[in-house]
Amino acid sequence: MPSIFAKISGIGKYLPDYVLTNKELESMVETNDEWIQSRTGIRERRILKGEGLGTSYMAERAANAALEDAGTAPEEIDAIIVATVTPDYFFPATACLVQKRIGAKNAYAFDLSAACSGFLFALSNGGNLIESGRAKKVLVIGADKMSSIIDYTDRTTCILFGDAAAAVVLEATDEEIGIIDYIHHTDGDEECMLYQPAGGSVKPASEQTVKDKLHYLRQDGRAVFKKATHGMADVSLEIMKKNNLEPEQVAWLVPHQANLRIIDATARRMGLDKDKVMINIDRYGNTTSATIPLCLCDWDDQLTKGDNLILSAFGGGLTWGSIYLKWGK
Repeated sequence: MPSIFAKISGIGKYLPDYVLTNKELESMVETNDEWIQSRTGIRERRILKGEGLGTSYMAERAANAALEDAGTAPEEIDAIIVATVTPDYFFPATACLVQKRIGAKNAYAFDLSAACSGFLFALSNGGNLIESGRAKKVLVIGADKMSSIIDYTDRTTCILFGDAAAAVVLEATDEEIGIIDYIHHTDGDEECMLYQPAGGSVKPASEQTVKDKLHYLRQDGRAVFKKATHGMADVSLEIMKKNNLEPEQVAWLVPHQANLRIIDATARRMGLDKDKVMINIDRYGNTTSATIPLCLCDWDDQLTKGDNLILSAFGGGLTWGSIYLKWGK
C-alpha cells in the first residue's frame, strides 16, 4: 500500500439544456421508444446546442463546479487531465483550453483518449501522480460532445449517445481512502469494431471522406456488446477478488452507462443487488467518458466516507478496466 493516497474531495457536472427524447428520434430515423428502451434502457439524452460550443465549454463548467465543491482554488491544481474522444481540436489539447479558462495557472494539462474507459484511465493516472508525490491536487475531467461525431440518419448509433461533462478533484491524504487499486486492459481493435474511419493520418479529411460520412462514429454493435458484457463483468469481479471484497462489502457499483443489459450482467457477475448499482442511462444515454463521474455527482448525497465503490467501464480501443475506490468526501 502507498503511504500517500489520492482521494476525491470534490465533484461537479455540466449537462446541456436541450433534451433529445426517443419520441423526437422517431421523427428522425426508423425507430421507436419501446424498441430503444427495451434494448438500451435509454429514454432521453442531452445535446449541446450553440454555435462554436465544443467539449471544452462543458468541461470548463464541470471543472469549476468540482473546484467549488472541493473548496479548492484553481491556482492549487498541479495537473489537469481531460478524458475525451471529441476534443475541440486535434491540438491544442482540450485540457489546455480548460486550464486557461479556469485560471489554473500552476497546472500542466493534457488529454487522454481511451473512449468510454477514458475517465477510469485518467483517474488512475491522476492518482499515480499524487501517490508518487509529484502532485498534491489533480483535476480529472470526463467530457464528450458525442453529437459532433454521430450520424443522425444511422439508427444503430444515434439512439445511444449524449453530451455531458463531469469532473473530480483528487488530492493527497494519508488516510487509507480514495483510489485503493485498479486493473486496466487493452486489446488493439484492428478489426475496427468501434472507430471513426476518417480524420486521422491514415485517412485524412477530404471532400470524399465527408461525402462518404467517414467522420462519424461507426460500430459493430453485436460484437462490441458481446465483448463489453464479458469485459466489464470479468474485470469487476477480478478487482473484487484481488482485494478480498465480498458482495456485501461493496456499497456501490459505478458502471459505465453504455447499455442497461451490460450493467445488469456486470452486477449479477459481482453478486450485487440492483439497489447497489448506479444507473442514470435512462436520462443521459451514453456520454462516453462522462458517464462514471456523472453517476458520482448524481449519487453524491447517498455516499458516505469510507464506502467501497467499484468503478467499471468498457470502451473503444478496445479498452476496459475497473477501479476500487474508497469514497473520501
